[in-house]
Amino acid sequence: MVLLVVMGVSGSGKSTVGSHLATKLGWKFYDADDYHPTENTKKMAQGIPLNDQDRIPWLCKLHDILMREESAGQSVILACSALKKMYRRILVSGGDAVYSKSNQLEEQGDSATGKVLFILLDGSMELIASRLEKRRGHFMAPELLQSQFDTLEPPSAPENFITVSLEKSVSEIVSEIEKSLHLEKCFSRAVSELNAH
Repeated sequence: MVLLVVMGVSGSGKSTVGSHLATKLGWKFYDADDYHPTENTKKMAQGIPLNDQDRIPWLCKLHDILMREESAGQSVILACSALKKMYRRILVSGGDAVYSKSNQLEEQGDSATGKVLFILLDGSMELIASRLEKRRGHFMAPELLQSQFDTLEPPSAPENFITVSLEKSVSEIVSEIEKSLHLEKCFSRAVSELNAH
């Protein structure tokens, strides 16, 4: 059972990659954009960046979805920008992450952190801007891209993550993630077997 979050700035292809991967693996797929309250969607459509107060209830709702699927023993893929470390903590630990000091969360150990694997779709601002220009019917105004890059805090240890370059086709990106998942599963199994001896 795996909880995957495909993350990155707007226009990086989170929904496309996440849905293709979910179809290939036969897992459930959720797009975080579908769970924004109307006020958030209106702000973004007007070119107003969301602040933390706008995002926290939305992230808590997404955390609840991940935990519900985990309880059901269901592997799931969530496409979500998850730009800041604090946002990713909320996805992993829920509302507690908002009020806990960062070191308290680190001390809670890897049991929570290891539950969710983040996949960062990484590309240059020029590449992503050219993609956004071609998009139709999406509420993210292209002018907000700079604010997304300014906000982005790429994952780092002890977060559970892999980074995939956007200089590839969707099918190549999906295959690379699949290989990483397989390697991670083999590694986890090997560690479990070592611990058992």
